[in-house]
Amino acid sequence: MTYEQLAEIIFPNIKHDIKYYEEKYPLRETKEGAIVTRYAPSPTGFVHIGALLASFTGYLFAKQSNGIFYLRIEDTDTKRTVENGVNKIIKDLKDFNITFNEGMINETEEQGIYGPYIQSKRKEIYQTFIKFLVATGKAYPCFLSEEELNDIRNRQEKHKERIGCYGKYAKYRDLDPEQAAQKIKNGEKYIIRLKSPGSFYKKIKCKDLVRGELEFPENDLDIPIMKKDGLPTYHFAHLVDDHLMRTTHVIRADEWVSSLPIHLQLFQVFGFKAPKYAHISPLLKNDNNQVRKLSKRKDPECAVSYYHEMGIPNEAVKLYLATIINSNFEEWYLQNKDKSIEDFEFSFKKVSKSGALFDLDKLGNISKTYFSRLSKDEIYDQTAKYLKEFDLEFFTIFTKDPDYSKAILNIEREQKKPRKDIAKYSDIKKLFYFMYDDLFVCNWENKNININLLEDYIQNCYSEDDDKDTWYNKISGFALEHGYPSVKEYKTNPENYKGHVGNVCEMLRYVITTLTQSPDLYEIMHILGKERIKGRLEEYKKIVSNI
Repeated sequence: MTYEQLAEIIFPNIKHDIKYYEEKYPLRETKEGAIVTRYAPSPTGFVHIGALLASFTGYLFAKQSNGIFYLRIEDTDTKRTVENGVNKIIKDLKDFNITFNEGMINETEEQGIYGPYIQSKRKEIYQTFIKFLVATGKAYPCFLSEEELNDIRNRQEKHKERIGCYGKYAKYRDLDPEQAAQKIKNGEKYIIRLKSPGSFYKKIKCKDLVRGELEFPENDLDIPIMKKDGLPTYHFAHLVDDHLMRTTHVIRADEWVSSLPIHLQLFQVFGFKAPKYAHISPLLKNDNNQVRKLSKRKDPECAVSYYHEMGIPNEAVKLYLATIINSNFEEWYLQNKDKSIEDFEFSFKKVSKSGALFDLDKLGNISKTYFSRLSKDEIYDQTAKYLKEFDLEFFTIFTKDPDYSKAILNIEREQKKPRKDIAKYSDIKKLFYFMYDDLFVCNWENKNININLLEDYIQNCYSEDDDKDTWYNKISGFALEHGYPSVKEYKTNPENYKGHVGNVCEMLRYVITTLTQSPDLYEIMHILGKERIKGRLEEYKKIVSNI
């Protein structure tokens, strides 16, 4: 019996050959230098921050090269698949405006001509390629039982040998095709293994776009390429999919670096051109002075839902991830106020070879810069959307008078250097609660306020119609008349005065807001209005009289 006949016994229903699929999925008509890459998750639930980094990286490199970014779902590990897992992935990425040119668009639908884009629907394609390997003597059915495999592993561990099926442990590697066929006819369970042409004592060199030149021992393991259920292993599905979908670049986590010898060998066995690989280092966390990988189990910030709940804008998260992808992005972003992430030219050479320390404080600072560049309308719309989901009580207050809330959000915004105190949507309530009567708490404790002075100023000097310069000149003149000169004059002769104009403003701020520090006092007073200010002065008098 020949290997071709054995292949027919194993795959009697496979009628197409590799040539058929090569013609069905032709080379892409893309411009020179265009990157075709993919995000290829398993539908196991939520997208974590490391996966978001990987998908965002692929998206950016494909987009800036006028290439293709597609979504492929790798669901051959059925034990890990969760219900509605594809939709959850698509929704999480769409929330961050990471979109695909091709691939799955929900659990059952897809777009693009290089599909199916979900591996469980590509079984016939994989088996066509595996059939070719069996027919050419490059793969074989392996009948090792679980007990035998465990025994081999135990022996290898005992003798400190490499773990795997190779050499004397590859029991069925050279089994005669007729004997193999008889075992199959007898109903013995089997998998298909690659008959590795490699030698562990031979070195291979390859170039990683991030890590540069790498050297490994050549793969000599007869790795499984088809499981007992007829579905391929990850390694083999990766080969077929990336080849037929005409992937030019594989951007993935560095945990797959050790698999490069296997993957390159699979492409070599078929005579296919391998894609270029770029392995991204993991995100790290400083945990009590111990640096470790960010953990899905231990760290809440690992889930992208964490940022939604905290109120950190998706765009700010992306800006922070961009600084991880290329360290020189941050300086560029700070210098280019009118540019977006996609205007920056990312480079594989600038991707860090070592893991990046995930820094929530830095994320907060980047988010503050992001907020400082938004208009009041943009902040209002985004905040309202967040509050409707996470703080319905404040949502009702915040949206009762949109123009009023927008005026609050616009405080110190129309300046050369807008304020940077908002890092997340939830900060707005904490920063400006005193501007809303429904939230304002009369918790004054300081009795040492010249309330008569302030009432005189509001009644006889303050006007809502004054611009900022007029307001300042008037309050300065009023303060001087009552023994509070400029700061400069006060410092020259402090013994001659009660204080300076700044002290008058501090007393006014405290009574109006209960705070000693706040955003611009003029703008706060202008928005609150004279009657509301008078009401708070009156309320202060009542409260302090009972302290």
